[in-house]
Amino acid sequence: MHHELDWFIAIAEAENLTAAGEQVRVSQPTLSRFVGRLEADLGVELFDRHGRRLVLNRFGQVYLERTRRARVQLDAARREIDELRRPARGVVRLAFLHSFGMMLVPDLIRGFRDANPRARFTLTQDAAATVIDHVVNGDADLAIVSPRPMRTDTAWHAIAEQTLALVVPRGHRFADRTTIGLAEVADDEFIVMERGFGMRRIFDELCAAADIAPTVTFESAELTTITGLVGAGLGIGVVPVDDPDPQRGAASDVALIPLTGETREIGLTWFRPRPLPEAAERFKEFVVRRNAGTPPHTRTRSRN
Repeated sequence: MHHELDWFIAIAEAENLTAAGEQVRVSQPTLSRFVGRLEADLGVELFDRHGRRLVLNRFGQVYLERTRRARVQLDAARREIDELRRPARGVVRLAFLHSFGMMLVPDLIRGFRDANPRARFTLTQDAAATVIDHVVNGDADLAIVSPRPMRTDTAWHAIAEQTLALVVPRGHRFADRTTIGLAEVADDEFIVMERGFGMRRIFDELCAAADIAPTVTFESAELTTITGLVGAGLGIGVVPVDDPDPQRGAASDVALIPLTGETREIGLTWFRPRPLPEAAERFKEFVVRRNAGTPPHTRTRSRN
């Protein structure tokens, strides 16, 4: 099948059977019979004949376009099969945010190592700004971060999306709401992440979009600490949630209220100017392919 795609493309480009035959190392009579069989099978002529010159007609143009696409897809399939046949070896240096170490990162590593048991990982957890520095400085090959880095020299591929929710004490006036806008709680006191963390940047952007100047009473380096302080009645906060029903995963002393239309985009990033080691490149391709098969309701959407 693949060689016949090559034959047709060669004929279409050379517009001559003899020249095409020299290119694909097939005799002119063989190519002539191939064209005859193909046109008979399709029920239309694909070429206009001008002596020895064969020029694609409108049917041939359509077939050429599809043939080129088919060859690209077949080549991609061959590469993927070859990768599965040759498991990756080596070390993947992966940096990520603390909040991704519970489920997301272990799930990705487990899936990759199922097909590549000899691959090893060096893991680093830190704040978003520091994680990006690790990638740029060469201390890590790849990073899983949120939000999207603002640097233009880092590549990005979105892999997940989390709902953003307001976390309030159970006795809060809005604890029974199903959704809420941040502007509605502009006068409350907030507990937030420290500067340099991804959720702090997201919180600051949300406040700017809602045109509010929040009162910040506590800053923390852990999302779990924010939830704990909120449960103690010391303020409210904004946190990401994975469960479609936020209350199902909430602690007994807090309520999680989805912020209307707000999500946290999570992505894989790497430093563009530096080629990735083989194992890291294979892990990147695995994550990209895995996300391509994600059901539409869980796909990421762009958040700038």
